[in-house]
Amino acid sequence: MPTAVSATLPARAGATVRRGSLPTRPNILLILADDLGWGEIGSNGQRLISTPNLDRLAAEGVQFKTAYSGAPLCAPARCALLTGLHAGHGTVRDNPEGGPQLALTEADVTFAEVLQLSGYRTACIGKWGFGPEVADNVSHPNARGFDEFFGYIGHRHAHQYFPKYLWHNGQKVQLDGSSYAPHLFRERAVEFINADSDKPFLLYYASILPHSPSVVPGNDAGKYEDKPWSGPNRRHAAQVARLDTDVAALIRALRDADVDKDTLVLFTSDNGPHREKGVTPWLFDSNGPLRADKRDVYEGGIRVPMIAWSPGLRPRVERQPVAFWDILPTFADLAEVPVPANLDGLSFRGLLTGDGAPKHKHLVWNRPRKAQAIRRGRWKVVRFSPNIEGAGPEGRVELYDLTDDPGESRDEAAKRPELAQELLDLLDSSIGPDPRNPYGLRTELTGDQIVVSLHNGSSVPWRQVRLGLDGRRRARAATVPRVDPGMAVSVGFPVPSSGGVTARAEFKADGRSHVFRRAHRGSTAISREALSN
Repeated sequence: MPTAVSATLPARAGATVRRGSLPTRPNILLILADDLGWGEIGSNGQRLISTPNLDRLAAEGVQFKTAYSGAPLCAPARCALLTGLHAGHGTVRDNPEGGPQLALTEADVTFAEVLQLSGYRTACIGKWGFGPEVADNVSHPNARGFDEFFGYIGHRHAHQYFPKYLWHNGQKVQLDGSSYAPHLFRERAVEFINADSDKPFLLYYASILPHSPSVVPGNDAGKYEDKPWSGPNRRHAAQVARLDTDVAALIRALRDADVDKDTLVLFTSDNGPHREKGVTPWLFDSNGPLRADKRDVYEGGIRVPMIAWSPGLRPRVERQPVAFWDILPTFADLAEVPVPANLDGLSFRGLLTGDGAPKHKHLVWNRPRKAQAIRRGRWKVVRFSPNIEGAGPEGRVELYDLTDDPGESRDEAAKRPELAQELLDLLDSSIGPDPRNPYGLRTELTGDQIVVSLHNGSSVPWRQVRLGLDGRRRARAATVPRVDPGMAVSVGFPVPSSGGVTARAEFKADGRSHVFRRAHRGSTAISREALSN
């Protein structure tokens, strides 16, 4: 069992940090709650459930009041979060329904891959949410940029709070079914933070709290046990409180390791609140003033809490809309890495520092065969597919003014049919195939050579490109003067007689020098393990 954690964040003593600034290439801790509603934290108005640690982060950091998930449910929301594409372009656009767990592909470049290439050590702890549940596949976290993975691969398995096994990288770790998974995740995350390394880190902490079922150790809801609520509601409140305490443990670990001043913490949730297995979100006002909840493309299903915290940030409330697909370009911007081109997202680094950032022309949500939505400025259109949510055989279109009607209670489609159609046309034009170009460093064993390829999937030229292999003995490198956007360069090197090798690329872009490294996964000619220098 884990050690006890204080319910309140400790103050940092003796630290002086310039406000309004961010560290250069900061450590990044991304905490993702599972089905936590916009209104389920105190800083967004929650009164029945106590979240003192999240409230303190909000008071000391940047509160995003208009932050949007990538989708109103698990898998497509996480795809948007990881890849920078909304669900009109992303690989995973809906949850599986009676079929296999959906998966990422080799074409999917995640924020972890981008940061890993530039020298970050990376970990995903908790719920991955994609399939298949096997090792050595392109959708596995280790193949999508995470050095370390501990948790659930598929989202159905993540419904088990006392699992019989979890995955550690490519291996199943057998458990006896008596260990509470959130405890194990918290302990592993603290270990990762405390690891001795001179590299910056990215930790993606994907909690399963407070997803249904409402399970807590011993069915003890703590201070909520005597509340006049149903058992599921009492335990749901205890889950939210436990999530808040886990956040405190991670912040404490940052401070104990003396890396808090070098770290950006970003907290959010994958979608709106659930109403499953006896939980009634209206009791807690879980979506605040917003309409609907999980699975709906109304605001209550897609608007989520978001807090950014770092000792250098100036406390403020930010109301400019941001979305999950902004995470990858923001992290790349913070890590000073060329941002992949043709993403739907925009970096909101300037919103963290108060300097301002580009605004979205529009935001899109897409649940194929069910419902879609688009927001442009103050106006939002919701379109239901035929026979979905009470829609007739022709479907249904609704139009809302989110400035005057944030609760989406007054449909204005009949009053403004031309505006509704204009937004529908824009929505339809925003849905299509993946628009990205290949990005990053790749290796392939071809005959007696290791072929190293660098793909410039950014929007700027990469100059003075130098490709090579690092291993026990530095291989001869090749230099290419320029690789234009959308182009790639490949060089073959002899396979070393022994030892692992790591591909290396050095280049200049955006006025900076960059170094990408990628371990070569072996074959019969070399070790099958992913080795790095």
